[in-house]
Amino acid sequence: MTWLQVIVLSVVQGLTEFLPVSSSGHLRIVSEMFWDNDAGASFTAVIQLGTELAVLVYFAPMIWQILTGWFRGVVNKQHRGQDYRMGWMVIAGSLPIGVIGLLFKDAIRDGLRNLWITASMLILFSLVFIIAERTGKKTRSFEELTMKDAIIMGLCQCLALIPGVSRSGGTISGGLFLGLDREVATRFSFLLAIPAVLASGLFSLPDAFSPTAGQAATGLQLLGGTAIAFVIGYASIAWLLKFVGNHSFEWFAAYRIPVGVIVMILLATGVLQPL
Repeated sequence: MTWLQVIVLSVVQGLTEFLPVSSSGHLRIVSEMFWDNDAGASFTAVIQLGTELAVLVYFAPMIWQILTGWFRGVVNKQHRGQDYRMGWMVIAGSLPIGVIGLLFKDAIRDGLRNLWITASMLILFSLVFIIAERTGKKTRSFEELTMKDAIIMGLCQCLALIPGVSRSGGTISGGLFLGLDREVATRFSFLLAIPAVLASGLFSLPDAFSPTAGQAATGLQLLGGTAIAFVIGYASIAWLLKFVGNHSFEWFAAYRIPVGVIVMILLATGVLQPL
């Protein structure tokens, strides 16, 4: 990979990781459009560590509170409050994507990266956003989250393994269908992504240097890309949390659908290649 490619893709990662527009889908499209090549799922997984570090820093007080509450509850039954339950909810909600990611890792790194699939998911999953926004009650608070909510949102997170769906889009839509407030669903989506993204990035690190599919990157390029993704990702979190307080996710559907249509036209005319 060239440094220009690393910088551009890292900026795209930082901008799109937390927005429900699919960062993996955008990285796949930009790679093919400008470099006629797929950077690869392993490169994507590694630079996601930068955006996930942004989550750790931005939500550090909340994460620390949940961690300490969970450990206190494990040691002493008298301290099993909301933070203890939240810790278990994050763990339980993270398990589905870990299991499915390992079982289908070859398909994720190869077959599912077909741009026809990416474009189709950009369009089709936008309809899910619209339905979730219009049918979800959006009344339940953070304190009302249950283990059932966590598991359902965790299953929805598995859809993000398909480029074009969006990790945040899948989990937030699941939360809206469950009646959660839009900001509550968004915040829990961020927490739910931490174990999955960290595990995926660390697991993919060796393959990023000598990928079985995609392009190889040097250690310095991976470090630089991760740093860029962190800075831009941190700003994206702040913007999204302000946005969802007063705006519908249908705005993102209005962006995703034209992008999906454009990609399909470029594929049909041979400007872009599906693989």
